[in-house]
Order: sequence, then structure tokens, then C-alpha cells
Amino acid sequence: MFKAITPCLFLVSVLFVLTSCGGEQKNEEARDKAEKEEADPPRVIPSFNADSAYHYVEKQVSFGPRVPNTNAHRECGNWLQGTLERFADTVYVQNTRVRAYDGTVLQISNFIGSFSPEKRSRILLAAHWDTRPWADHDPDPENHYSPFDGANDGASGVGVLLELARLLSHSSPDVGVDIVLFDAEDYGLHREEQGPDRDSWALGSQHWAQSPHRSDYDARFGILLDMVGAQGATFLHEGYSLLYAPHVVRKVWEIAQRIGYGHFFLNREGGYIMDDHYYVNEIRNIPTINIIDQRSGTPHGFFEHWHTMQDNMDVIDPATLEAVGQTVLTVIFRE
Repeated sequence: MFKAITPCLFLVSVLFVLTSCGGEQKNEEARDKAEKEEADPPRVIPSFNADSAYHYVEKQVSFGPRVPNTNAHRECGNWLQGTLERFADTVYVQNTRVRAYDGTVLQISNFIGSFSPEKRSRILLAAHWDTRPWADHDPDPENHYSPFDGANDGASGVGVLLELARLLSHSSPDVGVDIVLFDAEDYGLHREEQGPDRDSWALGSQHWAQSPHRSDYDARFGILLDMVGAQGATFLHEGYSLLYAPHVVRKVWEIAQRIGYGHFFLNREGGYIMDDHYYVNEIRNIPTINIIDQRSGTPHGFFEHWHTMQDNMDVIDPATLEAVGQTVLTVIFRE
């Protein structure tokens, strides 16, 4: 027998059906979310090992000054290539010749280690691995044409990147990463000589920017590390970094301060430094910043022993290596 439903009873029935359907839909969405999180858990940011980075700095210094065209340079280059090949998915080597400001032809090598090369979204990390041929800022004029260890100016940035490479071989961020070790950054005009100075520096990065390891290479942004190991380092907002990539400066400094390294990464503007990042920006159009130690209490604006015979392992502080390494790790794993 057909039974009529009163309006009130009908409304209650409809609400019950809608509520039941809505509840089932929410439960289904919650299950889907849980399954997705189980299949793809949140990425854990690795812990940077400062002792390991220190070892990589020390190993480079053990070869002696890494001046292009020397045995120490060749031997260290072979070691760098082998180390990257242990960690990276793909390694590229750019061997070329460049002419220095004084006419010297330099045999140089840029080393590139690529992680997750199939990923289109990429981040560029870089440092220079050569050392300056002359300690032309040494307090003793007798040393102004002598090579030096370059523990901070050169080896520290590479040491941090090699430790990052080791960690990236075990943990992958959501983006691809390319580590580039530039050569012949420090063969610029001698302090006591006259001539055009601007483009006499960063010869390896000039070559790479014009002819990268892949002709179609691009990255969302880049981070250059230079002089990132000395005790008491202060990293200011470098001028060209603010000019070309202010958003990257803000991102990196905010993260550094959030994770406890604000006493290294200061929110102050520094000077304009002609370094490898300038050519990556100007020629390759990849917004790239420079994390570089700048000091207000020295005559040249850098750490005390810049371009002197005292730039050796005694100046290296694992705490500084950790501050830079953990900050960069956090940046790439949060992308």
C-alpha cells in the first residue's frame, strides 16, 4: 500500500541522505589523503655533516695550491671528478683552454655533477675549485708572487658542495640539482699590475655560461658559495645578488635565520663582488646569488687572511661550514 510522506518527514529524509553522502565523501577523501601520504611521505631534510665537509676541504688543501697548469691542479681535478662520480647520477667534464689577462694560456676544467637529471625543475649550486696564483695581499711583500693553500678561498665552498653531493646520493629533493665546480675564478689581475680587471676573473664560469654542459640548460635559480668556511664569517646581501635575484636572497636569508644561523646570515647590504655568479646571471640569465664572507673591519672587505699565505686550514671553522651547508640543504629540500 502506498503511504504518503509528510513534508517534514520528507525533508528529514533528504537531509539524512545528503548527510550520509557527505560523510561518506569526506571519509573517502580522508582515506585517499592518508594513502597518498603513506605512499609519498613528507621529505625529511638531511642533517649536514660539518666534519665530513671539513675533511673534503682538508683533502683539497693536501694537494697544494690548485693553480691552473700545475701538477697539484691536475691531481686535485682528478680527485674531484672521481668524487663526483661516486655521488652524482651524471658527471660532465668541461676541459678547455682560456687566456689569462697576462697572456698565459690556462688548461682548465669545470666539473658538473647532476642529480635526478630527468627532472625539469632544477637548482644550480656552484663554487670555484682553483686557487689564486699569488698571495698579493700578504703583509709580507716577499710573498706577493707566491701561491697559497686557499683553504677558505676556494676549498671551503667545494667542501660544502661535496658533502651536499654525498647527502643527495642518499636523499632526493623534489627538484633536480646540478653542482658546478668552476675553474680559474681566481686568476684575476695581480694587485701590483695594471690592466683591464673586470673580466680577468671567473674565466671558468664565463666559459660555462657561454657553453654550458647542456645547450638547453636552465635552472630556477642558483647559489654560489665562496669563502664559506672561516671562523666568524658574516654573510651579507651581496650587491649583484640583490640586483639579479632579490627573491632568492630573501628566501635563503629567511631560512637561515629560521633554522638558527642568523648570526652568520645578517640582514645587511654588502658590496658588489665580481664573482662567478655575475656571469651566470648576465650571460645565462639564471637568477643566482653569492653567499660570500664580507667583513666591515678589514681593508679589503673580506676575511682577514684573504689572498695571503695564512689562508690555510687554521682559518677553517666547522661551525661556519655547517651554517652554510644546512641552510642550502634546507632551501633545496623545501622547494
